[in-house]
Amino acid sequence: MTATLPQTTLTDDDDLSGLGYRPTLHRKLGRYASFAAGFSFVSILTTIFQLFAFGYSFGGPAFFWTWPLVLGGQLLVALVFAELAAQLPLSGAVYQWSRRVGGETVGWFAGWYMALAQVVTAAAAAIALQVVLPQLWDGFQLVGGDPALTSVTGATNAVVLGALLLTATTVINSIGVGIMSRINSIGVTCEIVGVIAVVLALATAARRGPEVVTDTSVLTASDLGATGAFLVSALMAAYVMVGFNSAGELSEETRDPRRTAPRTILSALLVSGIGGALMLLTALMAAPSLTDGRLATEGLPYVMTAVLGTFWGKVLLVDVAIAIVVCTLAIQTAGSRLVFSMARDGQLPAATRLAHVDPRRGTPVWPSVVIGALAVGLLAINIGNAALFTTLSSVCIVMIYLAYLLVSVPTLIARLRGRFTANEPGLFSLGRWGVPINIIAVLYGAAMVVNLSWPRSEVYDPTGEHPWLTFSAPAVVVGVLLLGLLARRSRKASA
Repeated sequence: MTATLPQTTLTDDDDLSGLGYRPTLHRKLGRYASFAAGFSFVSILTTIFQLFAFGYSFGGPAFFWTWPLVLGGQLLVALVFAELAAQLPLSGAVYQWSRRVGGETVGWFAGWYMALAQVVTAAAAAIALQVVLPQLWDGFQLVGGDPALTSVTGATNAVVLGALLLTATTVINSIGVGIMSRINSIGVTCEIVGVIAVVLALATAARRGPEVVTDTSVLTASDLGATGAFLVSALMAAYVMVGFNSAGELSEETRDPRRTAPRTILSALLVSGIGGALMLLTALMAAPSLTDGRLATEGLPYVMTAVLGTFWGKVLLVDVAIAIVVCTLAIQTAGSRLVFSMARDGQLPAATRLAHVDPRRGTPVWPSVVIGALAVGLLAINIGNAALFTTLSSVCIVMIYLAYLLVSVPTLIARLRGRFTANEPGLFSLGRWGVPINIIAVLYGAAMVVNLSWPRSEVYDPTGEHPWLTFSAPAVVVGVLLLGLLARRSRKASA
């Protein structure tokens, strides 16, 4: 693909028409709302509260170093995406970018993997309420028993709370992008304030210096070996730093998207990365103990309660709950725009209905309903599964990384063949650095797919009760591929 950009004097809607689509969505998002879409998908308050214990249990304090490594790799991917966002400001960005640089088939599978991954991601984000709400008030433990997410009763209650949240986010998304963006922006502001408060509180309560991150005792004592344990602990950072592309997914609802989306894709990842690194470091510095086992089981909530006390600890947990809500909302919004974009091109069953935009609300209602319903259904079939969270997280992130590869690989091929240029004055471009950055981004993405999907009972079947879960990631990847082949063949036959 040789990108030919419309004249920048055109209006956003004229620009969209030049790319082949009639404007139907309402452009109500400014720069902060666009940033909020990417930041809330990553949602470091949500995911670090969920996953700190997982990372620490395998890597100990040294698991901190997995964070900058993953951030560096994802930043390379984000740079490739930012360049594409400047050229192709379209809803369903991952699908559209892949399709236009790699062809119809590659684009379809990028969209297919990303859409299903977002269903799973929405479900995984929604059940994070279980980490927070029962700690605020035991009345939120609607299913009696142990509230821990890794227990049977905790996992069951997580399904109930998650289903209620997904119902609420579906309603919000169906009302319109205006109310969604206001809620999201308010929630992101609360989350940023919360991150700053967490870092300051932990820093002032530090019991040890930053050299704590050089402690490798847990790594060297692991049955997996130091390298194996480090790679598993890296899954924590890999789970967290995805979704920054959401600013691109909402391009057709963003004002001046060619300039806005690239900036907000990069800023969402960088702000999340820096804030997350400071949270991890100060938590390790302020933890009451590194060896009593509680960091590996209770994680960051344990540190916050010890540092802030019950009252302020609960105030912070309220902020985390808000972050979880807007995270789930952002994931469902991004997913709905991807489904809408594919349906608009006639690439999905019931395409006409899924591509319909309510003229008054200016939003595609049915894609939000479908994603919400599928996510609730996914939770329902996992009731009582104590490995629910780690299984869902691992599977959905593998599919997201695969979808990212289906963008970065064809983009690299197009660059090497001289069919990809991005030199419009005033728009984001990697210039002569495009090829080396793209190459390293592909290598990083491929390595992470292998690491994420590698069968490990410690990740997928920690209780030893469901050995079949050990191979769930590669099995789901292959299953989704085969299902996609059938769906695509069926769609072609009926066309």
